[in-house]
Amino acid sequence: MLPFRIIDRVKFFVERQLVKGAGFQLLVVAAFIALISLMGGLLVLPLGESFDNVGSAIWWAFLRLTDPGYLGDDVGTWQRFVSTLLTISGYVVFMGTLVAILTRWLIAKMADMERGLTPVTLKNHIVVLGWTSQTLPLLVELLGSSGRMRRFLEKHDTQKLNLVVLSESASAEQVHELRNEPGIGGRVRQIILRAGSALQPEALHRVACLDAAAVIVPSAHQGVGSLVTSDVETVKALLSIAAQARHFQSSLPYVVAELQDVRKLPVIERAYPGEVEVVAGDASISSLIVQNILHPGLSEVYNELLTGTEGNGIYVRGGESVAGLSLAELASVRPNVIVLGLLRPNGKHWDVRLVAPSDTRIEARDRVILMARDYADTEPNAKLPALPEIQRLEPRRVTRQEASLRQRVLVLGWNRRVPSLVAEFGSYSNQSFSLDMVSVVPAAERALAISRYVGERSPVECRHIEADYMVEGELRRLDPSSYDSVILLSSDRLASGEEADARAMVGYLQLEDILAEKNPHPHLILELSDPDNRPLLYEHRSEMLISPMILSHILAQVALRRELRVVLDELFTVGGAEIQFRDPADYPLPASADFQLLERTLADEGEIALGIYRGQPDAKGRHLILNPPRRDYLDLKAGDRLVVLALTA
Repeated sequence: MLPFRIIDRVKFFVERQLVKGAGFQLLVVAAFIALISLMGGLLVLPLGESFDNVGSAIWWAFLRLTDPGYLGDDVGTWQRFVSTLLTISGYVVFMGTLVAILTRWLIAKMADMERGLTPVTLKNHIVVLGWTSQTLPLLVELLGSSGRMRRFLEKHDTQKLNLVVLSESASAEQVHELRNEPGIGGRVRQIILRAGSALQPEALHRVACLDAAAVIVPSAHQGVGSLVTSDVETVKALLSIAAQARHFQSSLPYVVAELQDVRKLPVIERAYPGEVEVVAGDASISSLIVQNILHPGLSEVYNELLTGTEGNGIYVRGGESVAGLSLAELASVRPNVIVLGLLRPNGKHWDVRLVAPSDTRIEARDRVILMARDYADTEPNAKLPALPEIQRLEPRRVTRQEASLRQRVLVLGWNRRVPSLVAEFGSYSNQSFSLDMVSVVPAAERALAISRYVGERSPVECRHIEADYMVEGELRRLDPSSYDSVILLSSDRLASGEEADARAMVGYLQLEDILAEKNPHPHLILELSDPDNRPLLYEHRSEMLISPMILSHILAQVALRRELRVVLDELFTVGGAEIQFRDPADYPLPASADFQLLERTLADEGEIALGIYRGQPDAKGRHLILNPPRRDYLDLKAGDRLVVLALTA
């Protein structure tokens, strides 16, 4: 082994000091300045009669090193020569290096502050753990829910809404993205970004989870085959929050967590002993798709009720202010609202009573379920005239007319949601489905994923076809016109939602060209991942589900009103109350019926009228009219259908 040279040892020592940060770098520069001053003083000391001792000579050299203005005071050639060398060295070492070190330190500090590494000092704020495709719609929904948010702030005794988002890499680009997002804009000041991962306990401390009024954990996209799934991150984050609460002897915050695999619900409940509401993301979207298969046209209802767009929403209000009233009396004094039912506490859970008899009395501990265009409509307004009371009979459970039919469904594409989709199809025991699944993913891999989720004996017949629906010849050979329904899924195996949606939309346009030659057409459902792609297929006939927008709305609204989750579960899963479409000819309606008469007519059948689905779209391409004014004439035409809330067997 070669021996180390002295110069190498010196360079190594200096390097180890420089990498320790700005403080040590300044010490190294100070050492160089002292060394240069010492050398300069020793050089002029023998020739300068004006120097009394070594100290004064070194001081003379230090002044020339730090300030070039002293050059004019020097006398003699040698002294001026040394002074000039010291001044040049001062420019390089004292001024240049010092400014560079301080500038780099300042830039590094500013970059660290932009990264959001400083813990927030807030209380009763809302924390969103993760920057995903759902984050922007989620923030827009929280900022736009004025009525619900006002009640939320009053409940937590705070004046201003503050949102804290934990992102892997908080940056100025994300702030710019927030500022340009419709619905946020100038309200970006209410959103604070912090850097870190939900897997890191210090990052959870950075967003002050223990002081938050609510913590929302949306699912993050993970690479295919990754052992750390989104559900693993969610469980780890909840364990860390619970551990911090035990360490600081603090109360646990309310958590709304999205779970991809609903089978892991017991794990969530064991991991987090505090108040938690779990939104089963994959199962929720799967149930909406299956409901849409059973009731074509239902996607417009979802997109109005579950995406926070203009139109109606579902609200849950406390029963304290209306205790003692019947549901019919409440509907009478809320003329712009449709009363859907109520929630009644049953231990730690809620009994959902949608389409309850109108003479049901509201108790103070109950929660009333309403559909309205705005939160303000659910509050009393003495200026509005009361409506006549409508007595709804005991609801009768409707048996599906399609129970004897076998529906053939073509599924184009593959994502992690397909196994839960198969399970949702299988939950309808009185309905038979046959699924043909087309994807470039190997059939054995898909069959294994489904069997792991639903078991070996699935009631749904599944046939796997290895093909690329982007190839027109392969798509034609599938004969899509022979199916009752076709579902195009957005892939989760591509780098971004934009790429996945681009593939799905091109496949859809290709499918439309093939189906243009056939009649009748199957029912088409298109799932997209990016909300910005929705207007691109504005005039096309497919029904569209924007998964991130729907899940973001559910997460936001459940965070503001936790009882809403059980209502949505009841509405959009098998059994119980369902939103259905009915033929107006099935009811004794005159040609000049208004919506109030429709409500009365359906009440005799134990059902609730929600609106009208027009056979022909309006100028904006919309078929749906929910909760129209009571005195508006319906002007029903051929092809129109009634939107009804009824109980199913």
